[in-house]
Amino acid sequence: MDARPAPLVRVLGYAGIDATLPVPALLAALVLRAPVDARTWAAWRARAAACFPHVDFRRLRWADPLRVALQLLWLALVLPPTPPVATPGRTMRLRHGVQALWRAGQARARRLLRLDGARVERGAEHLADHNLWDRASARYAAFALAAVLAFLCVTTPFSTFAQLLFVILLWCVALAIRQIPGPVATLFLIVLSVTASSRYLWWRLTATLNWDESFDLMWGVVLLAAEVYTWLILLLGYLQSAWPLRRPPQPLPPALEQWPTVDIYIPTYNEPLKVVMPTVYAAIGIDWPRDRLNIYILDDGRREEFRRFAQQAGVGYIVRPDNRHAKAGNLNHALKHTQGEYIAIFDCDHIPTRSFLQSTMGWFVRDPLLALMQTPHHFFSPDPFERNLGLFRRTPNEGELFYGVIQDGNDLWNAAFFCGSCAVIKRAPLERIGGIAVETVTEDAHTALKLQRLGYRSAYLNVPLAAGLATESLSAHIGQRIRWARGMAQIFRIDNPFLGRGLTWAQRICYGNAMMHFLNGGPRLVFLTAPLAFLFFHAYVIYTPAISVILFVLPHMMHANITNSRIQGGHRHSFWAEVYETVLAWYTVRPTLVALVNPNKGKFNVTAKGGLVEHNYFDWTISLPYLVIVGLNVLGILVGIWRIVFGPADEIATTVLNLFWTCYNVLLLGGAISVASETRQVRLSHRVSMRLPAVLQLPDGRLVRCATLDFSDSGAALDVPLATGLQRGECVRVSLWRGAEEHSFPAEVIAAGASQVRLQWRLTDQDQQMMLVQCTFARADAWVSWAEGRQTDRPLKGLQSVLRVGVLGLNRLARAAIPEGSRLATRAHGAGAALRSLLPRPPLAPAAPTSEPT
Repeated sequence: MDARPAPLVRVLGYAGIDATLPVPALLAALVLRAPVDARTWAAWRARAAACFPHVDFRRLRWADPLRVALQLLWLALVLPPTPPVATPGRTMRLRHGVQALWRAGQARARRLLRLDGARVERGAEHLADHNLWDRASARYAAFALAAVLAFLCVTTPFSTFAQLLFVILLWCVALAIRQIPGPVATLFLIVLSVTASSRYLWWRLTATLNWDESFDLMWGVVLLAAEVYTWLILLLGYLQSAWPLRRPPQPLPPALEQWPTVDIYIPTYNEPLKVVMPTVYAAIGIDWPRDRLNIYILDDGRREEFRRFAQQAGVGYIVRPDNRHAKAGNLNHALKHTQGEYIAIFDCDHIPTRSFLQSTMGWFVRDPLLALMQTPHHFFSPDPFERNLGLFRRTPNEGELFYGVIQDGNDLWNAAFFCGSCAVIKRAPLERIGGIAVETVTEDAHTALKLQRLGYRSAYLNVPLAAGLATESLSAHIGQRIRWARGMAQIFRIDNPFLGRGLTWAQRICYGNAMMHFLNGGPRLVFLTAPLAFLFFHAYVIYTPAISVILFVLPHMMHANITNSRIQGGHRHSFWAEVYETVLAWYTVRPTLVALVNPNKGKFNVTAKGGLVEHNYFDWTISLPYLVIVGLNVLGILVGIWRIVFGPADEIATTVLNLFWTCYNVLLLGGAISVASETRQVRLSHRVSMRLPAVLQLPDGRLVRCATLDFSDSGAALDVPLATGLQRGECVRVSLWRGAEEHSFPAEVIAAGASQVRLQWRLTDQDQQMMLVQCTFARADAWVSWAEGRQTDRPLKGLQSVLRVGVLGLNRLARAAIPEGSRLATRAHGAGAALRSLLPRPPLAPAAPTSEPT
């Protein structure tokens, strides 16, 4: 029986040719399929038009052969095999039957694996709880056996074919385990990933350095050092987040007199009063006995309008004569002038929900040694990545990985960090360590480390109980990350968690990994430029045949991606970490190196919030380092093409491999450039898209039940079930709820349609402003369902998204660099359109053929 490759069958099927014909007949059908009559010719032309919608076969252009070739390749390898014809032939029916059997087999295998997975989970838990492990000898024997097996898997040399079989076996096992639910399967995936990555690193150390050429050796050692760093971060990250704790809230005593006293600190320096007011209003509405709650504005800007506002709102106001030690000094000064047993700290733009203290304080009552309770930093406004790339609420933001996975993993090991806001600290332990740490610019993490060294415990509650503003511009975002990187490097230098007393080994790993993570700028720059060593200088940074590189690198990357997707897929989509790290790499290298050498150098910078981006612009200053590296990589691509054409034939495979690496780097840098293209943001009051029950009171007294589409402290949009007949400028009232309490707010119509009404609030006093915040931003359940409906991670989809963003960034760069309307712009647009015209297109359903006169 004649067997043909599946891609060929797919392409022939799209063309309407029966692929089961014998080879001579098939060739005749392909080559000599001449139109006997007009109807046959029309049918063939309809099929061709359907398969190649961007090619006009009646008037061919010079690039059409390339378009046809790319389309054929895409139809064969990429496009899902759904036939464009309404009545498939015998080959199509056969193929659909095979596909149906394959899908049924996959579904059956998934069901079996889930059952087996449940058994594996139960068996693993039973084995872990067995009293055998109470014996030290049994534990040490198991550790020794595991170490021997791991050593053999990592170090045993294989032939090329044996390595290929090993890779396939490991990958098939990973795909099978991936179908099993539960944390035990995640641990198995971690073991496979560590095995593949460790084997890759061993191979790099023992078989890929060119010891005979000092220049090649120098480049190779630099790349190897970067890879050792990433392997170490990968390993420590697995240990840190393999089994998140996911602690639930604990109830408080039923007697209110047993609830402790709490001071709420709201530190501010240069933020506008409009940003601070909602936080104060929400803090006033927190559900806690009034005689056991005190709220203080800590104004390091010493502004009269803040003093007046605090007096009007009925909250405390504390200033100090200087700004020494910035935020840490501000908090420590307030510590001396208040007496609460516990201190809740909120950055001035973080609006707490009414349930904040009732959700967090129960653990303090239960555990006398608990000194710190941290909750997530949640943001209701987009950060620069989300705004400039259009990803807001569709893709997890940069910080979600830390607050969604890492902090829960830290909590398992009693190593949850203090993050400076949305946290509660017990006064007595804080005073015992001398207050908030002032030795570094990341006073929060350093304070937690000091508490842990004295034996106090910390906890993390992964429930969003406060929400704030993200940084408005990329420059502000980078400035904030520079401060974090510098501060973590300072702690690593002066109070290294791997050294000193008081920490468990797990706490050392959690703190150490967090600090080492901020040293990734150097390795990231190495990866972005490493292939240029070969393309420019003919230096073999990995001195081995290209096929060996593929057989060792791909398993390392694939297993790491599939495992990380399993652990963190709901909070960080695959490959997006590459974009985030690329943006920050250049800017974190210098401050971290300086902090490691001289930890006292550098100063605290305040992250600006509540600002405006008044028009679209391209940030040339921020993107300049990326532009230089992009230019070098593009030049490397040109040199690589020259090497393929004119260089030695035995180096083509190595050159192609380096070209792929360089093109990937260009697209990553394109993503960084895309973020530097700032989009307009002119709202001081950010609108939050959220459905809340509401009642609209019309001017004639009628009541309409409706729901909010979005809201802010300046207005709202309502989804109404019927046309209201409202006109612009009319006055209405809107009822919202705070728990069981109904509150009515005056508003003015600014737009009205058949199903939507847009309003601007017309609040008359401070009480209405306060209740509006408490009915919207400070609701107990305000942010719990924020991520509902968002797609979970799919690694290949994540890669596609990152590459698309890279292309978008290069396009934005071209638009920013070339003046609109100029001759160069016209040519560039033409060239871009020509390149886009070469891309494959989805086939169309062909129109019914019509007969034509011969």
